[in-house]
Amino acid sequence: MRAIWKGAVSFGLVNVPVKLYAATESHDVSFRQVHVADGGRIRYQRICSVDGEEVPYSEIAKGYETEDGEMVVLTDDDMAELPASSSREIAVEKFVPSDQIDPMLFEKSYYLEPEKSGAKPYALLRQALVDADRMAVVTVALRQRTSIAVLRVREDVIVLQTMMWPDEIRTPDFSVEPGEVKDSEVAMATMLVETLAGDFDTAEFEDDYAGAVEALVKAKIEGGELTRTATSTKSSGEVVDLLAALQRSVDAAKSARGDAGPASPPAGKTTKKTTKKAAKKTTTKATATKGTTKKSTAKKTPAAKTAAKRTTRKAAAPQAS
Repeated sequence: MRAIWKGAVSFGLVNVPVKLYAATESHDVSFRQVHVADGGRIRYQRICSVDGEEVPYSEIAKGYETEDGEMVVLTDDDMAELPASSSREIAVEKFVPSDQIDPMLFEKSYYLEPEKSGAKPYALLRQALVDADRMAVVTVALRQRTSIAVLRVREDVIVLQTMMWPDEIRTPDFSVEPGEVKDSEVAMATMLVETLAGDFDTAEFEDDYAGAVEALVKAKIEGGELTRTATSTKSSGEVVDLLAALQRSVDAAKSARGDAGPASPPAGKTTKKTTKKAAKKTTTKATATKGTTKKSTAKKTPAAKTAAKRTTRKAAAPQAS
């Protein structure tokens, strides 16, 4: 990991020099909008709603829209006058019981690593937080804006979690009227809770959607369902390598938790298996063709060999579609 911020945790007269690392990353699957006919990417232009002209970045400013629809344009000079902070200090304001912090306030998480000179005070702060079962409420300047955050211990590392400001938590504008609830219904609901009670283990959960998208894309690549656009700069080899790396990561994660895979395939995976079998047959045919070509061109020059291989690939591609 790469440190994104350096500073010091300050509580009382103690300073702990630390580095800040992003503790989480998003694995959301992203798609491109493309033209279905040729796979060309759909691009968006910056068009002014007043004159209909495309606007370059150099002429774009920040605008604040008022409640009545008026627009206030803010220049770079205006933005420079706003209060900003470049402090490199994580200032502890107070230590509060852990159960007093509403989880809804938590925003982003970061790991704090001590510099060599701060290893001992870091360990002392970590142990104090654990023994007291408290979190440290702090203020910190990240990206030139002061935020409130908390320090808590996760395993052997102190984690800084930035928090939303209290006025950013919305109040629900609806009420729930359950009507009459019978004692027997409450007892049954309690029994259900006890039946499903257990400890939380992150290894029990997996992003099925991301895995399914990866498998679908891989099957299409193996089946030759690729659309090469004129402006594309990536080769199919790069995509295959990425997918192979993702597949190895998934397999390693399953192996680490002792998951040998489902005994029977879930619904919707029959097509995937069929596609893979078809791709396998195509690969076998393509390999055989390549073998024949190599034998017949064994004494050709390197340039001739390259041309022969290209011809073989072109001949094999229609069989995979």
